[in-house]
Amino acid sequence: MSEEEKTLKSEEALIEARRNKAEQVRARGQNPFANDVEQDERTLIGAVRARFESAKRPSEGGTDRYDDAKVAELSAGQPVLLFGRMMARRGFGKVSFLNLRDDSGEIQLFAKQDEMGEAFDALKDIDMADHIEARGTVMVTKTGELSVLLSGLRLLTKALRPLPDKWHGLTDVEQRYRHRYVDTVANVDVGQVFRARSFIIQGLRDFLDQRGFLEVETPTLHTLIGGAAAHPFTTHHNTLDMNLFLRIAPELYLKRLLVGGFERVYELGRCYRNEGISTRHNPEFTILEFYQSYATCQTLLPMTEALFRHVDDYLGKKMAAIGRTHVMDQWRSERTFTLDEPFARVPMTQAIDKALRAAELDPGEVLPRLQDVASFKDKPVDQAMSDLVGSWAKTSKRSRRIDWTNMRRGIGACHSDGERIFAAYEYFAEPFLAEDYRSADGSKSVPVFILDYPEAVSPLARRRDDDPSLTERFELFVDGIERCNAFSELNDPDDQAGRFRAQVEKKAMGAEETMDYDEDYIRALEHGMPPAAGFGLGVDRFVMMLTGQSSIRDVIAFPLLRPEGKRP
Repeated sequence: MSEEEKTLKSEEALIEARRNKAEQVRARGQNPFANDVEQDERTLIGAVRARFESAKRPSEGGTDRYDDAKVAELSAGQPVLLFGRMMARRGFGKVSFLNLRDDSGEIQLFAKQDEMGEAFDALKDIDMADHIEARGTVMVTKTGELSVLLSGLRLLTKALRPLPDKWHGLTDVEQRYRHRYVDTVANVDVGQVFRARSFIIQGLRDFLDQRGFLEVETPTLHTLIGGAAAHPFTTHHNTLDMNLFLRIAPELYLKRLLVGGFERVYELGRCYRNEGISTRHNPEFTILEFYQSYATCQTLLPMTEALFRHVDDYLGKKMAAIGRTHVMDQWRSERTFTLDEPFARVPMTQAIDKALRAAELDPGEVLPRLQDVASFKDKPVDQAMSDLVGSWAKTSKRSRRIDWTNMRRGIGACHSDGERIFAAYEYFAEPFLAEDYRSADGSKSVPVFILDYPEAVSPLARRRDDDPSLTERFELFVDGIERCNAFSELNDPDDQAGRFRAQVEKKAMGAEETMDYDEDYIRALEHGMPPAAGFGLGVDRFVMMLTGQSSIRDVIAFPLLRPEGKRP
């Protein structure tokens, strides 16, 4: 018998034993899956700890110890009623210690047979991970630990399946994601991230609501691909016999509302992009988009800085309110970036120039020569160009870290100078933003606004009046990762129609991530959209940033996974 088969057989035996206990409870006329709890009488464990906070006394090793007399004075013999999951048990004679956890914290229960009488027999029914009801008075053990001396104990829900062996250190990444309901029990830190995610979303709403924005909902089933350049998921509506796309962005509908007279709108919702999965990409993700009439891209620069700091502060206050200040302090202490200093504002061409010089390369030589690569698309690149790129790659330690192979392919796929500028930025500058833009003391990176994106890669952004080849657009990078995108909105219907036609032409040439021609959106613009600015934030990446998570799957409760056992 293999080790896997032995483990499975052992688990099946434990499940059977727990089922037998559940049947024994039923035989005594009790329900092992009860629902008759006295919710109004309940006290949260966090509230118990807060009540006795003043009874803490200094101790070595950082473990909380409590003053017995002070606890007795504060308790005054008043009973408490607790509900939660049993996480540990020690002792099986006339005295037992149980660890009880609820959503607000964990506390020790002290069960003595001579105190509980017949109620002590309930311990026979209870296993690890069961949900229980506990009544008793708060006291302090001989070791100074805050505890509840039990007078009553009852099984509420029998957990038929035990937590994994080594549940306290469940580390198999795929199993953690697949069985998140176990992961959040086994790994307390995981639950902290999901609490933080909720607070972060509240903070985003709080910031916008304070500024007069109206939260709205727009369709998630679209008849056209629009709002961003991405590959969509498709579906079919049976009754209407229509092929539809799951939305890749809510942008075009939100801007229709600007036309309709709503001056400040936002949406926090799900979007779907049929793209690769990585530590930064998930096919189903949460986005915040907001649009403000009579504003420009420049309006949003200070507003974005304020938004990031507001949400970080809001998160800190909310975590403190539930007794998780230490968690927030740890996240902040581990950050390799700072939000406390002014964010850098850098035009894209300036970022490229600085990055090339940091690699000891001459921008005046590199950029013009790389444009020649476009003529070798789908053909072998001549030896002279290969030698040239090879020499650049050996110029410095920094130049050796540039992805020259994919950079050359990317340049070769471009059809305009604007696309080539963007490709040069993606390979020369973007991977090094965290290195090139530092805090005053050099210890941390500062967020970087990259400004003035080429029109060729910004089909929905307004052109700059002084240079129509560029747009009034920025993206914000924090710790080297793009966090949000914003621009002055294009409200000229003829210009927008031309941009849509260019997207259609790209699709005809084989480009997959393009938008359709949206005739109704052009009609809406013809009714007059006020000058406006728009903003988009990937909420999942934002949560990653504030909580120090390295993978997007660590901030999504149930990320998309292949069926268990299936491999590519």
